[in-house]
Amino acid sequence: MATAYHNLSDYDFNSVPDAENMRFGIVVSEWNSNITGPLLEGAVNTLKKHGAKDENILVQTVPGSFELTYGSAQMIKSGKVDAVIAIGCVVRGDTPHFDYVCAGTTQGIAHLNATTDVPVIYGLITTNNMQQAEDRAGGKLGNKGDEGAVTAIKMVDFKRKLQKL
Repeated sequence: MATAYHNLSDYDFNSVPDAENMRFGIVVSEWNSNITGPLLEGAVNTLKKHGAKDENILVQTVPGSFELTYGSAQMIKSGKVDAVIAIGCVVRGDTPHFDYVCAGTTQGIAHLNATTDVPVIYGLITTNNMQQAEDRAGGKLGNKGDEGAVTAIKMVDFKRKLQKL
Protein backbone atom coordinates (compact mmCIF):
# COMPACT_ATOMS: atom_id res chain seq x y z
CA MET A 1 0.00 0.00 0.00
CA ALA A 2 1.32 3.45 -0.83
CA THR A 3 2.57 5.38 2.18
CA ALA A 4 0.36 8.31 1.17
CA TYR A 5 -2.62 6.16 2.20
CA HIS A 6 -1.09 4.48 5.25
CA ASN A 7 0.69 5.95 8.25
CA LEU A 8 3.89 3.96 8.87
CA SER A 9 3.35 4.11 12.64
CA ASP A 10 -0.25 2.86 12.63
CA TYR A 11 -0.67 -0.81 13.47
CA ASP A 12 -2.65 -3.08 15.74
CA PHE A 13 -0.49 -3.30 18.86
CA ASN A 14 -2.12 -6.56 19.91
CA SER A 15 -1.25 -8.25 16.60
CA VAL A 16 2.47 -8.02 17.40
CA PRO A 17 4.02 -10.94 19.32
CA ASP A 18 5.98 -10.48 22.54
CA ALA A 19 9.62 -9.68 21.71
CA GLU A 20 11.03 -10.35 25.18
CA ASN A 21 13.08 -13.36 24.07
CA MET A 22 14.10 -12.01 20.67
CA ARG A 23 17.44 -10.48 19.66
CA PHE A 24 17.63 -7.70 17.12
CA GLY A 25 20.42 -6.13 15.14
CA ILE A 26 19.98 -2.68 13.69
CA VAL A 27 22.39 -1.48 11.03
CA VAL A 28 21.97 2.24 10.44
CA SER A 29 23.54 4.50 7.85
CA GLU A 30 25.38 7.60 9.07
CA TRP A 31 24.56 9.37 5.80
CA ASN A 32 21.46 11.58 6.13
CA SER A 33 21.63 11.14 9.90
CA ASN A 34 18.93 13.78 10.31
CA ILE A 35 16.63 11.10 8.89
CA THR A 36 18.29 7.85 9.99
CA GLY A 37 18.54 9.05 13.61
CA PRO A 38 14.77 9.39 14.05
CA LEU A 39 14.25 6.11 12.16
CA LEU A 40 16.61 4.36 14.58
CA GLU A 41 14.85 5.93 17.54
CA GLY A 42 11.48 4.76 16.23
CA ALA A 43 12.73 1.21 15.71
CA VAL A 44 14.30 0.93 19.16
CA ASN A 45 11.30 2.44 20.93
CA THR A 46 8.89 0.12 19.13
CA LEU A 47 11.00 -2.95 19.89
CA LYS A 48 11.03 -1.99 23.56
CA LYS A 49 7.26 -1.34 23.58
CA HIS A 50 6.86 -4.97 22.58
CA GLY A 51 9.16 -6.32 25.27
CA ALA A 52 12.62 -6.35 23.68
CA LYS A 53 15.35 -5.88 26.27
CA ASP A 54 18.10 -3.26 25.85
CA GLU A 55 20.76 -5.96 25.92
CA ASN A 56 19.00 -7.74 23.03
CA ILE A 57 19.15 -4.73 20.70
CA LEU A 58 22.52 -4.42 18.98
CA VAL A 59 23.00 -1.18 17.02
CA GLN A 60 25.90 -0.62 14.63
CA THR A 61 26.49 2.15 12.13
CA VAL A 62 27.85 2.05 8.60
CA PRO A 63 28.93 5.06 6.52
CA GLY A 64 26.18 4.96 3.90
CA SER A 65 23.16 3.05 2.66
CA PHE A 66 25.17 0.97 0.20
CA GLU A 67 27.06 -0.52 3.16
CA LEU A 68 23.83 -1.74 4.79
CA THR A 69 24.15 -5.08 3.00
CA TYR A 70 27.65 -5.74 4.34
CA GLY A 71 26.70 -4.57 7.83
CA SER A 72 23.62 -6.78 7.82
CA ALA A 73 25.62 -9.77 6.60
CA GLN A 74 28.13 -9.29 9.40
CA MET A 75 25.36 -9.07 11.99
CA ILE A 76 23.96 -12.35 10.67
CA LYS A 77 27.40 -14.00 10.77
CA SER A 78 27.85 -12.92 14.39
CA GLY A 79 25.06 -15.32 15.38
CA LYS A 80 23.87 -12.78 17.95
CA VAL A 81 20.61 -11.70 16.31
CA ASP A 82 17.30 -13.23 15.29
CA ALA A 83 16.56 -10.43 12.80
CA VAL A 84 18.30 -7.40 11.33
CA ILE A 85 16.71 -4.05 10.57
CA ALA A 86 18.63 -2.15 7.87
CA ILE A 87 18.00 1.59 8.15
CA GLY A 88 19.09 4.12 5.54
CA CYS A 89 17.98 7.09 3.50
CA VAL A 90 18.81 7.97 -0.08
CA VAL A 91 17.47 11.22 -1.55
CA ARG A 92 17.41 11.66 -5.33
CA GLY A 93 19.94 14.14 -6.65
CA ASP A 94 21.05 15.36 -10.06
CA THR A 95 23.12 12.29 -10.97
CA PRO A 96 22.35 8.58 -11.45
CA HIS A 97 24.12 7.82 -8.14
CA PHE A 98 20.68 7.51 -6.47
CA ASP A 99 19.66 4.72 -8.84
CA TYR A 100 22.84 2.71 -8.30
CA VAL A 101 22.78 2.99 -4.51
CA CYS A 102 19.08 2.16 -4.26
CA ALA A 103 19.26 -0.78 -6.66
CA GLY A 104 22.43 -2.23 -5.15
CA THR A 105 21.19 -1.95 -1.60
CA THR A 106 17.79 -3.39 -2.44
CA GLN A 107 19.33 -6.32 -4.33
CA GLY A 108 21.81 -6.93 -1.52
CA ILE A 109 19.15 -7.06 1.17
CA ALA A 110 16.94 -9.26 -1.01
CA HIS A 111 19.89 -11.62 -1.55
CA LEU A 112 20.47 -11.89 2.20
CA ASN A 113 16.80 -12.71 2.72
CA ALA A 114 16.94 -15.41 0.06
CA THR A 115 20.20 -17.02 1.21
CA THR A 116 20.33 -16.77 5.01
CA ASP A 117 18.13 -17.92 7.88
CA VAL A 118 17.92 -14.46 9.47
CA PRO A 119 15.34 -12.00 8.15
CA VAL A 120 16.71 -8.61 7.09
CA ILE A 121 14.08 -5.89 7.23
CA TYR A 122 14.15 -3.26 4.49
CA GLY A 123 14.21 0.07 6.28
CA LEU A 124 15.69 2.05 3.40
CA ILE A 125 13.85 5.25 2.58
CA THR A 126 14.25 6.26 -1.08
CA THR A 127 12.75 9.65 -1.80
CA ASN A 128 12.75 12.39 -4.39
CA ASN A 129 13.45 15.12 -1.83
CA MET A 130 14.30 15.68 1.81
CA GLN A 131 10.72 16.63 2.73
CA GLN A 132 9.48 13.20 1.67
CA ALA A 133 12.16 11.62 3.86
CA GLU A 134 11.22 13.80 6.84
CA ASP A 135 7.57 12.85 6.36
CA ARG A 136 8.58 9.18 6.77
CA ALA A 137 10.96 9.70 9.70
CA GLY A 138 8.41 10.73 12.27
CA GLY A 139 6.61 13.33 10.18
CA LYS A 140 3.10 13.35 8.80
CA LEU A 141 3.40 9.82 7.37
CA GLY A 142 4.70 8.24 10.57
CA ASN A 143 8.04 6.56 11.14
CA LYS A 144 9.46 3.83 8.92
CA GLY A 145 11.52 2.71 11.93
CA ASP A 146 8.32 1.73 13.75
CA GLU A 147 7.26 -0.30 10.74
CA GLY A 148 10.67 -1.98 10.53
CA ALA A 149 10.56 -3.01 14.19
CA VAL A 150 7.06 -4.48 13.91
CA THR A 151 8.10 -6.36 10.78
CA ALA A 152 11.22 -7.73 12.49
CA ILE A 153 9.23 -9.02 15.46
CA LYS A 154 6.66 -10.64 13.20
CA MET A 155 9.33 -12.29 11.04
CA VAL A 156 11.15 -13.77 14.04
CA ASP A 157 7.81 -15.10 15.26
CA PHE A 158 7.08 -16.46 11.75
CA LYS A 159 10.37 -18.38 11.70
CA ARG A 160 9.86 -19.74 15.22
CA LYS A 161 6.36 -20.98 14.37
CA LEU A 162 7.69 -22.80 11.30
CA GLN A 163 10.42 -24.45 13.36
CA LYS A 164 7.78 -25.90 15.68
CA LEU A 165 5.88 -27.63 12.86
